[in-house]
Amino acid sequence: MIFIHNEDKPSSSTGRVQKTYQEARLQNTENLRKLVVDAAADILQEEGPEAVTVRKVSERMGCSTKIIYSLFVNKEGLAQQLYLEGCKLLAQGFEEVPLSSDLLQHLLDLGEAFWQFGQDHTSYYKLMFGGAFAEFKPDAESMQGTMTAMSRLLNLISTAQQQGQISDQEETGTLVSIIWASLHGVIHLYIGGFLGNAEAAHAVYKQTMVLLSQSLFAAQLVQQRSEQE
Repeated sequence: MIFIHNEDKPSSSTGRVQKTYQEARLQNTENLRKLVVDAAADILQEEGPEAVTVRKVSERMGCSTKIIYSLFVNKEGLAQQLYLEGCKLLAQGFEEVPLSSDLLQHLLDLGEAFWQFGQDHTSYYKLMFGGAFAEFKPDAESMQGTMTAMSRLLNLISTAQQQGQISDQEETGTLVSIIWASLHGVIHLYIGGFLGNAEAAHAVYKQTMVLLSQSLFAAQLVQQRSEQE
């Protein structure tokens, strides 16, 4: 068996790490895959989804297209990795929203984070939710990545239902889908040029989010008004 020294796991005699050839080769393959995804992500952000091709990525990497195909099989395999990278960015955006005991306000804050993701990472948004890669359809792994990214929203709605702030007559997932679909609709209209500039579209988006939140928290708002009276 061939051994390659590196710094991950110390051996008993030298204090240095040993890896089998197969382990080192696998690590090198994963490192190469990451470099390719990084190059594709740069093209995605700089030039948009339509510019991401295997040939263009290989030119950016200074390698043959065969290497790209050997790592990802086809363009759809590369698109999947970019999709998962987008999920990480979306999850990061949600995680940066401060927690709040006011669940209605927290829902509005998460909605704002989703808008900001679409603004800051428009190309990722188009790839993930806009059908920018016509041949690519999210598989089970991609959908799991989406659900992980949206877990903050799922947890918020579930908590509000448990506390009686939101009706539990509808499943949590259904309510999240309603919110998600509504917000996507506004963003897609904006991207398509139907809502004017970013400021005008953002105003429509915020009002949509307010109406959705007030509808979900209707019982709580009625109670608050009665207490104030």
